[in-house]
Amino acid sequence: MYLTKPSLPPKSLAWAHNFSRNCSTYSSGQSSLRSHTCGELCWSHVDEEVTLCGWVQYLRQDLFVILRDFSGLVQILIPQDESKSELKNAFLGLTVESVIMVKGRVRRRPEGQENKKMSTGEIEVCAESMEVLNTCRKLPFEIKEFVKKSEVLRMQYRYLDLRSPRMQYNLRLRSQMVMKMREFLCNLHGFVDVETPTLFKRTPGGAKEFVVPTGDPGKFYSLPQSPQQFKQLLMVAGIDRYFQLARCYRDEGSKPDRQPEFTQVDIEISFVDQAGVMSLIEGLIHYSWPEDKGQMNVPFPSMTYEEAMRDYGVDKPDTRFGMKLVDVITAFQGTQIEFIKDALLKPGGCIQAICVPEGTVRTESVSVAPVRADGSLKSPLSRLLSDTAKQQLLQMAQANAGDLIFITAGPLENVRPLLGKLRLQCAELLECYGVPVRDPSVFHFLWVVDFPLFLPKEDDPEMLESAHHPFTAPVPEDAHLLYTQPHKVRGQHYDLVLNGCEIGGGSIRIHNASQQLYILDTILKEDPSLLSHLLEALDSGAPPHGGIALGESVHEVLKRQQSK
Repeated sequence: MYLTKPSLPPKSLAWAHNFSRNCSTYSSGQSSLRSHTCGELCWSHVDEEVTLCGWVQYLRQDLFVILRDFSGLVQILIPQDESKSELKNAFLGLTVESVIMVKGRVRRRPEGQENKKMSTGEIEVCAESMEVLNTCRKLPFEIKEFVKKSEVLRMQYRYLDLRSPRMQYNLRLRSQMVMKMREFLCNLHGFVDVETPTLFKRTPGGAKEFVVPTGDPGKFYSLPQSPQQFKQLLMVAGIDRYFQLARCYRDEGSKPDRQPEFTQVDIEISFVDQAGVMSLIEGLIHYSWPEDKGQMNVPFPSMTYEEAMRDYGVDKPDTRFGMKLVDVITAFQGTQIEFIKDALLKPGGCIQAICVPEGTVRTESVSVAPVRADGSLKSPLSRLLSDTAKQQLLQMAQANAGDLIFITAGPLENVRPLLGKLRLQCAELLECYGVPVRDPSVFHFLWVVDFPLFLPKEDDPEMLESAHHPFTAPVPEDAHLLYTQPHKVRGQHYDLVLNGCEIGGGSIRIHNASQQLYILDTILKEDPSLLSHLLEALDSGAPPHGGIALGESVHEVLKRQQSK
């Protein structure tokens, strides 16, 4: 297990450094211009003189200003005395988002005027002086949570978008998780943080790579899709435990869930099996999990790729809700329905369904086949089914009055993904109508294992390509099938899924040079000379090794939950 702190390394591997500096400690609140941050002030600071810096969030009549910095908001009381008229006029001349420095005294708010929605709602600061550090022009949008901005506008003025409390929270949440992960891996478990090269050469497999021209005509570098080969070489070098916050590049265009450049927590371990990697990652996530997100339990449940596709139609299922796929072929035995007969005649033909609870109640505008209150089917298909077949169908789908049944017939490899997408779309549609389906405050982690090692190429189904990457080792029981039936081989590949989002993927690697050469040359039809450096390394005493990469997705899921 990786949940406990290991013993200290022997003295021969320990380094000790003593540093001393003649300087004061930098506290979280102090800086050369301010004594405190806005959000840290509370009743214990009453009667203290404070200096605050920040942005003007609101100007409330001529009575007070709401000042904002990264830590929160605080109310600044504008003096009303005639003797302070110059200071009052200076406040009244401010524009929203101007940057100011205020000196004043903290006091309790009058009874009944407390603001429970503000962390500093018990106090206010009576301004004694104010300096404008910078004025602000009229901005393209207000820095307020309730103001809706288009994605295009947010990207164009990203520096303004990042001022919002939600974006500030997201960045600090990410920073906190990264710090905890580094502490867990490097300080508690002896991982070595290694920075691998950014400029590399083109190698087979994986996504399309960015090409970087050099000053030498006709010669180029490629930006690495991941540090995969580098970290395997580090295992051959005897590093044993490698970790890196790795920048990766893939020339696949930009989508909401896919960016041309991204960061991943990259990990590789020697002398480990699949269970060992999974145990480490469970400990890592448990250790770095934000306290405000509630308790999480380890170990995480797991299911095979076949089980995920059979029950959910996708290899990254959201297990927070049901609507599982159901095989209903027995209800249609001997059917005379033409499109179903035709579908069953095709290789791998099947009939599957999903049942959407109360689906007809919330989807009046959608053309569907609902279940009546008396339990009968309201559908053109119903006329072509016997009463026995109808009852079988309702029982198999476990349908009740008001439920909605979707039935699909065709090849298994087409039917499952179709119903898998439909299942998610139904959940989204029901939520649009106010039906709670997926609890955003719940986090369902899941391991998916036993993926196929190879898949047919889309453009040439007779050829095989790597389902993950060409360095994934086969499941030991299936290794003999490499030479006879490679399409049946399972890989030692594992994905970590959170609420239907893949947050990490890894595998046990091939550490035998001859097996790696056979897969590249004979099965994948790739030029092995492009990976001669790796093949040579594997033939130089490479240990068994495996690893994983955790992407930004875990942070994205947490951000989504925070914004609900």
